[in-house]
Amino acid sequence: QRQLVESGGGLVQPGGSLRLSCVASGFNSDLYVVAWFRQAPGKEREGVACISSSGGSIFYADSVKGRFTISRDNSKNTVYLQMNSLKPEDTAVYSCAGGIHYYCNEHADVWGQGTLVTVPA
Repeated sequence: QRQLVESGGGLVQPGGSLRLSCVASGFNSDLYVVAWFRQAPGKEREGVACISSSGGSIFYADSVKGRFTISRDNSKNTVYLQMNSLKPEDTAVYSCAGGIHYYCNEHADVWGQGTLVTVPA
């Protein structure tokens, strides 16, 4: 059973930082791609960042470039999203998604349940 479990969300003041974690299990391989998505109330889910299995290819949404950093530690089966300079518009439920042949879209093999990030105005 392949699973992704997010953690690290919480309430942060504007300008603050959080690090989200996405722990993978059941893949029996390091060869999986992971993306972070977010969905705010009343808005469509949007892709935030994506990282290849080796970490050699990374993509960010324009809205988070320069503020967020995606990384992975395959020895820990974990993908991270370091979130700096947080803004109220970053408030959303953040979910990770992954797959072996995954192209950073919504067609993922596995989705996590999400973790809430709240940045008050």
